[in-house]
Amino acid sequence: MKISLVRLSTKDLATLAQRIISNIQSGKYPVISNHPLAATLQTSYNEYDLVYTKQIYSGKGQDVANADHERDVAYTNLKAFLNGYRKLQTAPNYQSAEDLYNVFKTFGLNLDRLSYSSQTAQMKKLIEELETPQNQQNISLLSLNPAFTEMKTKHENFEAIFADQADANADLRNQSSASAIRKDLEKNLKAYLNLLTVMKEVSGWELLYTDTNELVKAAKNSEVKRKEEKPE
Repeated sequence: MKISLVRLSTKDLATLAQRIISNIQSGKYPVISNHPLAATLQTSYNEYDLVYTKQIYSGKGQDVANADHERDVAYTNLKAFLNGYRKLQTAPNYQSAEDLYNVFKTFGLNLDRLSYSSQTAQMKKLIEELETPQNQQNISLLSLNPAFTEMKTKHENFEAIFADQADANADLRNQSSASAIRKDLEKNLKAYLNLLTVMKEVSGWELLYTDTNELVKAAKNSEVKRKEEKPE
């Protein structure tokens, strides 16, 4: 009963282990009932089953990107309005727009092009400065309170989602690695198959060996079929 377990796909390895365990638990083979190796195989499969379909990272990257885009839009819209309004010197309160635009200049006019962490640091400082009494007065004079609130809210939303992603990724890194769990399952499967091979001519083990060998053949055929279907 030969098979290269390392060559099986993640799914095929799980399928083979699950079928072998179901076979053990069927009650058809008294010789393997309550065998310690069967219990060990079950434990390693349970651990593998929990993680083999999980992504390496949290999968929250798109949520972070979307939140970043939303705060970028709010930031650039407010900045563009101030830049345009300050040039209309006949417009009421144009100087307020000039003063607020200078605040944006202080912290950079290209925050939307910075890395997540750099943008977050600068946006935090920008928002803090815009919340000072004088700047809040200028914002009110230009009726920009909703626009400022939107920019602040979008920034805070980004920070919350980014922090959630960081926590989720940390949790995944703290789990046992999928590769280590796979190796453990492969080791226990190999030990089980070797046991059956050694015992195949002993009374009571013949049928278990034969049936398990069919499961192994099916797994090997799945591996071959997957190769054939792989595009050149």
